[in-house]
Amino acid sequence: YIMSTIKANDIQNASGGIPTVKGQKLIPTAWVNFNGIGTAEIRDSEGISSVNDIITGNYIVNFTTAMSNTDYCTVGTASRNLPSELMNLSPYAYTTTSVKVVTQYQNNTNINCLINNVAILGGQ
Repeated sequence: YIMSTIKANDIQNASGGIPTVKGQKLIPTAWVNFNGIGTAEIRDSEGISSVNDIITGNYIVNFTTAMSNTDYCTVGTASRNLPSELMNLSPYAYTTTSVKVVTQYQNNTNINCLINNVAILGGQ
């Protein structure tokens, strides 16, 4: 058989949106890396318009484009300090325009974290 290499800087679905392979999306729908200490500050993101700091350890991650449903998957990590001291990051209150996340110690006490990473898969 002949093996080929395909190189591309940008791949887009023929109808627009996220490309698929056998029905599976290749990249997260949206993602964000933000500082949660003091005023929530986005370091880098894709598909995220802003992050609101609600109260200690609670944030609203707002999407640039609304999801078509609330059946998306949210995954994330949180670290309080450098070097990493891992905390729990849990999503809740899914809507088509945002998801709320909470960062906590292992004993479920809320805490603001220096490094917060949230990725959204699906929902479009």
